[in-house]
Amino acid sequence: MIGYRVVIWEVSTLADEQKTRVAVDIYGQTYTIVGSETSSHVRHVASMVDAKMKEISARNPYLDSSKIAVLTAVNSVHDYLLLKERVEELEEELNKLRG
Repeated sequence: MIGYRVVIWEVSTLADEQKTRVAVDIYGQTYTIVGSETSSHVRHVASMVDAKMKEISARNPYLDSSKIAVLTAVNSVHDYLLLKERVEELEEELNKLRG
């Protein structure tokens, strides 16, 4: 298998912040993710991405892995935007209740 090194860049004010390096498998490929999140969090995220890619692939077996990855990203951002909108609505409701 081909391994990839994926670096998640973050702006941080702590110069000595510890970074974790986690090897994960997503859709048959191994990736090394580097970041400040816990290894269990990174594994959980990778597992969710892997599951979504497999789900999309099962529904669309004619798609190559690049298209499956793009559709996974589009679906994930769509879900994120819906959740973000719902959080904003709930924050507005909370502010109204607080007066």
